[in-house]
Amino acid sequence: MKTFCGRANPTTGALDWVEESEEYDYHQEIARSCYADMLHDRDRNVKYYQGIRAAVGRVKARGEKVVVLDIGTGTGLLSMMAITAGADLCYAVEVFKPMAEAAACIVKKNGFSDKIKVINKHSTKVTVGPDGDMQERANVLVTELFDTELIGEGALPSYEHAHLHLVQECCEAVPHRATVYAQLVESERLWSWTQIRPMQLEGHTLVPPTALCQCAGAPSVCDIQLSQVPPSAFTRLGPLCTMFSVDFSRLITSAPQTHSCRFVVQTGGSAQVVLSWWDLDMDPSGTIVCSMAPSWTYSDPRAYPWRDHWMQSVYFLPAERNVCEGEEVILTVSHDDYSLWYSLSEGAQQAVTSCRPCTCQAHLVWTRPRFGELNDHRRRAYYLSALRSILQPDSVCLAVSDGSLLPIFAHLLGANKVFSLENSGMSKRVMEQFLEANSLQNVVHVLDVRPEQLSVDHLHGQQISVLIGEPYFSTSLLPWHCLFFWYCRTALTRLLRPGASILPASATLYMLAVEFQDLWRIRAPCSTCEGFDVGAMDEVVQNSLDFRESRKAEPHPLWEYPCRALTKPYPVMTYDFQQCVPEQPISSEGTMPLTRRGHCHGIVLWMEYHLTDDITVSMGLTKPISEEGECVWCPHRKQGVYFFRNLWESSGDGRAAVSYSLTFDPSIGDIKMDFSVFPS
Repeated sequence: MKTFCGRANPTTGALDWVEESEEYDYHQEIARSCYADMLHDRDRNVKYYQGIRAAVGRVKARGEKVVVLDIGTGTGLLSMMAITAGADLCYAVEVFKPMAEAAACIVKKNGFSDKIKVINKHSTKVTVGPDGDMQERANVLVTELFDTELIGEGALPSYEHAHLHLVQECCEAVPHRATVYAQLVESERLWSWTQIRPMQLEGHTLVPPTALCQCAGAPSVCDIQLSQVPPSAFTRLGPLCTMFSVDFSRLITSAPQTHSCRFVVQTGGSAQVVLSWWDLDMDPSGTIVCSMAPSWTYSDPRAYPWRDHWMQSVYFLPAERNVCEGEEVILTVSHDDYSLWYSLSEGAQQAVTSCRPCTCQAHLVWTRPRFGELNDHRRRAYYLSALRSILQPDSVCLAVSDGSLLPIFAHLLGANKVFSLENSGMSKRVMEQFLEANSLQNVVHVLDVRPEQLSVDHLHGQQISVLIGEPYFSTSLLPWHCLFFWYCRTALTRLLRPGASILPASATLYMLAVEFQDLWRIRAPCSTCEGFDVGAMDEVVQNSLDFRESRKAEPHPLWEYPCRALTKPYPVMTYDFQQCVPEQPISSEGTMPLTRRGHCHGIVLWMEYHLTDDITVSMGLTKPISEEGECVWCPHRKQGVYFFRNLWESSGDGRAAVSYSLTFDPSIGDIKMDFSVFPS
C-alpha cells in the first residue's frame, strides 16, 4: 500500500507530496540506524559475551536450567552468544518488525532456531504462561536498551516491567549494573552553545534578552564525541563524581529520582557545564567493564574503543555561577523515565528537581551549533566587514534567515531602513526580544510573511537596495538546503531595486575525497561478528541502502569525526545569487586524482559563501589541509558525507582518481550525485 505524505522542502520552501510505502519507512530507519556501528564495536561485543558466559555459568553452577530473556535483541547477536555460552533457551524480544525478521533470519542461518524464539513485541506486551509468548520466567536477563544518556530509550520502565512480570526474583543480569559519572567544568567553548554573549559593535554593546539569560536552555541532552573536545577547552572545577548506580539484577523503579554528590571545589571559576558518561559492569564483581569515558581519560588514548551508538553527554547548568577554590558545593542529578538534568547548589539551597523547558524560545529556534556560530567573533567580523562594503546611508535593507542578527548589524552600521523577514512566528518573537533588549524595536522591523507574499506595503513603500542572509534556516540538514536563500531572493526579485546588492553574492559547493579515522564503521558491511554469521543483517542494511540511500549524502558534524584528505578540495558547482534560480538543471562532471596514500571511504561536500568578491565564509574546511592530510572542519554546520559501498585503496601517486557527476535540479532543490573510483 502506498501513501502520500506532505513535506516541506528545505531548499525550495515548497510543500512536496512524497510517495511512501510501509517498506520504505522500515528500510530508511534501518539504513540510518547504528546497527553496523554496534556490530563493529568489538569492545562492547567481547564484554557482553564475557558477561553472558559468566552469568550462564553461575546459573548452571546452581544446577538450574538456563532461560535467557534478551530485550531489544536487534540482530539477535546477544541471544546467540547466550546459547553458545551454554544457555538452554532464549527468548529474543524485538519490537521493530523488520529487525525482528532480520534477527529470525540470522538465528536460523546460524543454526539456533530450536533454542532461540524471536518475539516481535514490545517487552511490556510479552506474556508468560502456557499460552503466552514465554513458557516460563527467565533467570538470566540480557539487555541492550541504552543510549548516550543511558536511560533515553526507556530502559528503566522496561527493566521494571521485566522484573515484575518476565524474570525470576534476583535473576542474573547482563549488564549487572550501570554507573553514571559527572564532572563540573568551566568552558567558554561549550557554554557558547547555550547562551549568547554580549557583542561589541560600532561603539554599541549588543546584549541578549533577559529571558534568554535566565532560560535553562533546551531540555534535551547534548550528545557528542567528547574525545574531540580537548582538555584545553575546559577547566575542571571539581573531581569526577560518581552520581548514581543502577543494579539491573534487582527490581528497580522508573519513578523520578534525585541523586547528589557533595564535593569541595578544586579550582575557582565559573560553573557552567557538566560532562557526563557512564559505564557498565557486566558481572557482579565489576571485573568486566564497558566504559563510555572519553579518550583523554585513558593513559594510552590508543586503547580507547571508538563508538558512535554511545557517546558522552554535555549538560548545561540552568545558570552559570562563580565558585571559589575550597568552597563546598552539591552537584545534583535528577531523572525521569527518559532523561537526566543537573543543578548546582550550596548546602542550604534547594536543588532543581524538575526539568525546566526552554522559556525564551531561542533554544527552540537555534540549535546548539547555531548558538556557537552566533558567538563566533571571527565569523561575525567577516559579516561586519562585508556589510560595511555594501551599505550606504540610504540603504533599504532586508534580511532573510531564521533569527539572524544581521539586520541589527545593518542598522548599527548606518542603513536607512532595515527589515527582517523571519521564516516562522517563533523566530520572529526571538528577534523581537533582541530588539526590545537593545531598544531597537522601532528601527528594525520584523516581518513573518513568506517571501512571495511580501509587498511594497510591508516595506513602507520602499524597494530593497540590499538583500542579506547568512544563510541559516532551521529546516536545513544538508549543506545545499541553505540555498533556500536563493529561492527567497528569486521570489523577492520584483521588490529589488535595479543593481541591488545581494549578500552573499554567490556560493560554491566543494568536495573532497577522505579517509575517515572511525566514521566509516557506521556504514561498513559486517558479514560476521564474534564468530556469528550476520550476513542477513548486512543484506537488510544493503537492501535499504540500495532502496533509497545509494547516491545520497547524509549530514555529519565532521569536527567530531577526524579524517584525512586524499585529494585537494575541488569546487564543483557555483550558485550565482545575483541571478534568479534557473529553470534548467546545473551539472558538473570531472575527476579528482587521489594524491595521498590511504583508504578512500567517501566524499565530503560543503558550501562556501562568497559574501563579497574578497570575503568568503566556509561551512566546511576552516584551515588549509596539512601536509599529512589533516582536516579542520567548521564546528557550526554539518557537512555532507557520501559513503562508498566499497573501500578503495589509494597509493597516492595520482593514477587512481574519483570521477564525479553532480546535477542540481532547481525544481526539487536537491543534488543528484554519482561517484566512482578508477582504476578499480
